[in-house]
Amino acid sequence: MKNMRKLFYLGLVLGIAACTKVADLPFYKPGNSVVLSSNFTSVTSTLADSTRNVISFNWTNPQHGTDSANYKYVLSIDSAGRNFSREITKTVKGVRNTAITGRELNGILLNYGFALGRTHSLDVKVASSYGNNNEKLESNVLRITVTPFEDPSVLVSQNATLSPSLATSNDPGNTFTWTRSFVGYTADITYTLQYDSAGKNFASPRDFAVGANRLNVTLTNFEMNETALNEGVAGGNPGRIEYRVRAVTAQGATSFSNTVNVLINTYIPILRFYMPGGYQSATGNGNNWDPGTAPELIRDIRPEAMNKLYYTYIYLPANAEFKVTQGRDWAINYGGTNNNLAQNGANFTVSTAGVYRVSIDRANMKYDIREGRMGFVGGATGAGWNPGASFPNYAMGHPEKNLFVGLTNLNSSGGWKLIDFNNWNSGDITAANARSYGSNGGSGSALEVNGPNMPDVSATGRYRVIWDGRNVNSIRYEISPANEMRVVGDGLTGVSAWNPGASPQMTYSGNGVWTITVALEANRDIKFLAGNAWGAFDYEDASGGSQSTGSPRRIKWDGGPNFKTPTTAGTYTITLNENTQTVTIN
Repeated sequence: MKNMRKLFYLGLVLGIAACTKVADLPFYKPGNSVVLSSNFTSVTSTLADSTRNVISFNWTNPQHGTDSANYKYVLSIDSAGRNFSREITKTVKGVRNTAITGRELNGILLNYGFALGRTHSLDVKVASSYGNNNEKLESNVLRITVTPFEDPSVLVSQNATLSPSLATSNDPGNTFTWTRSFVGYTADITYTLQYDSAGKNFASPRDFAVGANRLNVTLTNFEMNETALNEGVAGGNPGRIEYRVRAVTAQGATSFSNTVNVLINTYIPILRFYMPGGYQSATGNGNNWDPGTAPELIRDIRPEAMNKLYYTYIYLPANAEFKVTQGRDWAINYGGTNNNLAQNGANFTVSTAGVYRVSIDRANMKYDIREGRMGFVGGATGAGWNPGASFPNYAMGHPEKNLFVGLTNLNSSGGWKLIDFNNWNSGDITAANARSYGSNGGSGSALEVNGPNMPDVSATGRYRVIWDGRNVNSIRYEISPANEMRVVGDGLTGVSAWNPGASPQMTYSGNGVWTITVALEANRDIKFLAGNAWGAFDYEDASGGSQSTGSPRRIKWDGGPNFKTPTTAGTYTITLNENTQTVTIN
């Protein structure tokens, strides 16, 4: 029995061996390394060659042991001498050739950072294998010389003619669009819109930055107008401006698009005027005779006064001399005599110290210098609708340039405005005419010259009104109740710290002046609050932390530190003057 089993196992093994021999796998030859050749060894292509094959590669049959339709070939390209460490490849199957178009080759060269118009060298080889990459064999290495070309954008302008205006200056004016430069280049391309006067061939172009990879930009009417003015087209006249797009790769290759031109019917833009003079250093208005630091005049923005009337309310010392410049240099400057404005004219001068309203009319070449003031007028005020009664009893204080603050009683009906002279504006647009100010809006709204009456207050009482032209681009007013003023803080002897409702009230004595006599702790903090709860109008310190007694300290209402009490505790009289925007502790 045991012997029969041994014979069975032996037969099984022999049978298996016999089967294995019959099923031997086929033998495939390893093949031969191919020989690579090209139709050119030097290529200098141009933009016209973008879609045309500029170089072809062929190679011999590797004779792998399979159908040639399954052969796989990988063409490798790299900058010469780098041993294909940054190779770019192209794969083909079943055919022993391939070609590269001008734009494909250019993209390869640009991605390597090759400079335009210069000759560079590439190494090229091909690897053959089965479709599964087995039996990979490499060819010889070809060296070819190549020259990359400029591949610019194609620029299109939305409009061929444009007529911008001051009224539409912030509206979109013209859109420029362009195609991508350097097709095939994969890194960032930075675009810049350039412009120059027509016919100058961009001898001295100006730039309008666009950014990386953007293919369009929209310029406002103001910006389009500026491109013309910058190239010497006089405001109010037509001029033709040429535009192109400069494209720069990350490696510095640069191309310029086609040129488009736009006929621009220009307008005179917003002009700005400044007041340099010998008064600047002494009054905290910059450096003497320096337009770069001189105060700017307010623009009268009524349509009929735009770019014509400019003015300011400013303190000037005795015998102050000054001029007016268009822009922050002396290129265009004005002086004058006998109210006649003259370019490069004599210095303006005032003989006595005081607050002045300085006005110029550049359209009619006139100027006016008179007392600078602001007062309440209207049926809701004590002056009634008679500007002559506004001064001096209903005048506001002038604590600094283009700022007036005043306290007055207002009725809840009758209407009111602010005015800077003792008669009404006669309706003409001149430097010497009076200006009244009104608004349809509530506190914080913009003021209009000769505008509508202010909204009536909700309840009859004393009010604080601020005419604020410190931002010459937007004159505004503020109004708040002025029925009380309290001293709050942790520097009041016997008073709960920072408790508005428990803090003592000051006494109003007219003309914006409040007083109180109170015991103060040394080296502590106080501030002034126009109400019995936080959120009311308040004043902070603008003196830089002064603890002086007997000398006025500057105050402000738009945020800041607390006032410091004197260095010695005691009983003091505090005078808060809202008209002059100062506080004095005696």
